[in-house]
Amino acid sequence: MLLPTPGVDQLLESPHWSALSLASKILVIYGGLMLIALGLTYLFSLADARTIRDVGVWVKPMKFMAASALFAWTTVWLVSLANSSVDQRQAYSWITALIIITSLFEVVYITYQGSRAEASHYNDSDMFHIILFGVMAVAAIGLTASQGWLAWEIWKEQSATGLSAITLSVVLGLLLTFALSTISGFLLGGNQPPAGVGLPIVGWHLYSDIRPSHFLGVHAQQFIPLLGLFAERWGGRFDTLGVIAGTATYIFAWLFLTWAALR
Repeated sequence: MLLPTPGVDQLLESPHWSALSLASKILVIYGGLMLIALGLTYLFSLADARTIRDVGVWVKPMKFMAASALFAWTTVWLVSLANSSVDQRQAYSWITALIIITSLFEVVYITYQGSRAEASHYNDSDMFHIILFGVMAVAAIGLTASQGWLAWEIWKEQSATGLSAITLSVVLGLLLTFALSTISGFLLGGNQPPAGVGLPIVGWHLYSDIRPSHFLGVHAQQFIPLLGLFAERWGGRFDTLGVIAGTATYIFAWLFLTWAALR
C-alpha cells in the first residue's frame, strides 16, 4: 500500500535544530567541523607545491573532508525526508558512531600521509602501509554499511503501513550507496587510477578509472532521494513507478561506467 506524501517544499526544509535527536545534532556538528577543516586545509595548501603522482598533496584530504561532511549531513536529512523517527532509537546512535569513527579514521590517515607527501592509497612501500590500506578498506565498508543499516531501520518502521514514493527513494538510495560503492570500492582498490590531474575539480580520467562509477555508488544517497522528490511533484499517481524506473536507470549508468573503466 502506498501512502500520500507531504509537499516537496515542506520536505526540502531543514529540520529545526531543537527537533533533532542528540545523534543527529552530533552528525550536523561533525559535518561542520569537517567543512572548517576543509577550509583551513585549502588555505594551507596554497603555500605547499608538493605533489603525489602529479596531484597536490592536499587534494585528496580535502576531497575526503568534503565527502565526510556531505555524508553526515545527508544522513540527517534523509531521516527527516522519510518522515522517520528512527533517529530517536538506539540503533541510530550506533549508526552515527559508525559514520564518525570510520570517516574520521580515513580523513586523519589520508591527511597525515598528505602532510608527509606520501600516498595513503595503494601504498605498498612496507608492511605498515599495506596493513593500513587494508584497514582503510574495512573502514570504507563500515561507512557505507551504515547506510544499509539505516535503510533497514526505516524499512522496519514503515513497511507495515506502506512506503511513500519518497520514503522508497530514501531506502533505495541508502541501499545502493552500500551495495554499489562497496563493489566499486573493491574494484578501485585493485585498479589504481592513472596518474595526473585529470578532469577539473573531480580529477577523474576518461580511461581506466573506476572513480566515476564509485562516485555514483557513494552519492546514490543524494541522487535517488532527489529523484523521489522530483517524482512526487511531477509524477502524479506514477510517482512510485518513476522512482523504480529512475533507480533502474541509475544502476544501468553505474554498470556502464564500471564496464567502461574495466574493459
